Amino acid sequence: MAEVRGSNTWRDELASLVEDTGIRYVADPIMVSMPAFEAEAATITADYVSEEARDDKSEPSESLKEQMRGFAMAWGEILMELGRGCRDIVQQSFLTEDSYIVRKLQKPCARASAKLRYFNEFLPEDRDPAHAWPVVFFVFILALAALLVSTVLRSALLHRSRTSLSCSCSTLLTDSLPNIAMNVNTKDGSLVPPVKKVRIHPPNATRILLPDGRHMAYLEQGVPADRARFSIISPHSFLSSRLAGIPGIKMSLLENFGVRFVTYDLPGFGESDPHPSRNLNSSAFDMLHLADAVGISDKFWVLAHSGGSMHAWAALKYIPNKVAGAALFAPMMNPYEPGMTREEMKRTWENWLPRRKFMHFLARRFPRFLSSFYHRSFLSGKLGRIDKWLSFSLGKKDELLIEEPKFEELWDRNMEESIRQANVKPFIEEARMQVSDWGFRLSELQVQRRCQGRGILPWIRSMYNQAECELTGFLGPIHVWQGMDDHVVPPSMADYIVRVLPETIVHELPNEGHLSYFFFCDECHKQILSTLFGPPQGPVVNNVEIEQNPLEEDEVEKQ
Repeated sequence: MAEVRGSNTWRDELASLVEDTGIRYVADPIMVSMPAFEAEAATITADYVSEEARDDKSEPSESLKEQMRGFAMAWGEILMELGRGCRDIVQQSFLTEDSYIVRKLQKPCARASAKLRYFNEFLPEDRDPAHAWPVVFFVFILALAALLVSTVLRSALLHRSRTSLSCSCSTLLTDSLPNIAMNVNTKDGSLVPPVKKVRIHPPNATRILLPDGRHMAYLEQGVPADRARFSIISPHSFLSSRLAGIPGIKMSLLENFGVRFVTYDLPGFGESDPHPSRNLNSSAFDMLHLADAVGISDKFWVLAHSGGSMHAWAALKYIPNKVAGAALFAPMMNPYEPGMTREEMKRTWENWLPRRKFMHFLARRFPRFLSSFYHRSFLSGKLGRIDKWLSFSLGKKDELLIEEPKFEELWDRNMEESIRQANVKPFIEEARMQVSDWGFRLSELQVQRRCQGRGILPWIRSMYNQAECELTGFLGPIHVWQGMDDHVVPPSMADYIVRVLPETIVHELPNEGHLSYFFFCDECHKQILSTLFGPPQGPVVNNVEIEQNPLEEDEVEKQ
């Protein structure tokens, strides 16, 4: 019976569903008799099967591409729903106010947000930070991508030109392309002078040996040591050298006031050996060793301009007993100085170019990134304007000054001497020190009366015994000359100096800029020396001559 069921056809199955007629089929069944309703059912079934066959032939089967597309869409919908579910789970389980993650990350996120909110001060007042910063970030990414593409294209073009042209032709093409491009950009079509190249001059500095084995290069001007009435030591500013000093000062003026003027190269600049790990403390003691080496036995004055002022402040802090006074011109302070008020900080940053703000940020947070910028600017082997290489925004008088040939000649020679060693590390160190913690606060230089011991008894004893109390801070005079039209070192920095050091004498200079009062101004130089040393008295007369004069007079009288 089981074998018969296994060989049944679909007709047997259909008949079994309708009614059991008692008819059985064998291996080759022959229909003996069939009721009318079974015949009708078989006819209907046959018609239905034939219609399905026709439909299958009329409609083509689905292609593999459409099947894959449907499969991908189905999986995409599944993944989307899965992501929504995971998001809901995270929001309901981990991002609630009482969750562990929120409680742990809430305070660090708040502190980070407070620090980043500082950058909102550089946005215009009518801009929403939530909308402005995404735009700034997007523009930065586009600019970076454009810079990378231009660098790749430029390298590819240079490689192609080198392989296809001879040396002479490629040199001619390289020299002519910048001139052609600059002539196209000019309005009047006038010829533009070619870019000047840096020249390395033969060594010509006098050097001393420091206690740690380094050599320091220096330059001496004015009267000699045995006839000097006053001695001045001057550290130079960024991208400068010992050749700067007081630009354009006449030697006759130094002789009239009996001044011995000594300038030197900072470590790694000019012909001075680099320092392995310099800071402002080591800078002050380098100045002290220089004074001892050149024979300055008495106290000396420190004179500095712009960024060199931080080395002068260090001398007032670490070697105050050797410094007679300080003369600072447009002294550059740390723009991140925590002692500045919000108003002073705003006035300091508002007139600076965006590039300069960015360079200060890099020097403070990522100083190593400065190497690329410096190699593309003043370490590129080309000479450029001071405002271009240092990202300065100059006032009117400064703009007129830098166009003069004598300023251009001094700037080019001074810059060539500054980058003589072609080492980027000293410049990064100088920029980093300018915007980092100096190791002391300016308020520590204020003269204060400090008594030994603490408590009631030492205080009562100090009221009757003045010898136990001493004055601390810098006791000498501090003079600051500040141009009111200075866009490089704004007057707000001088205001901060006066606020923390009330004894400072500030000379405000109306309509003067960052360079105009200090560079190539004979009358200004005379006023500066008169302010520091009084009326000119000439050099000191030699004591030997004073002792010999009476003897000579006696001999003349005897004859």
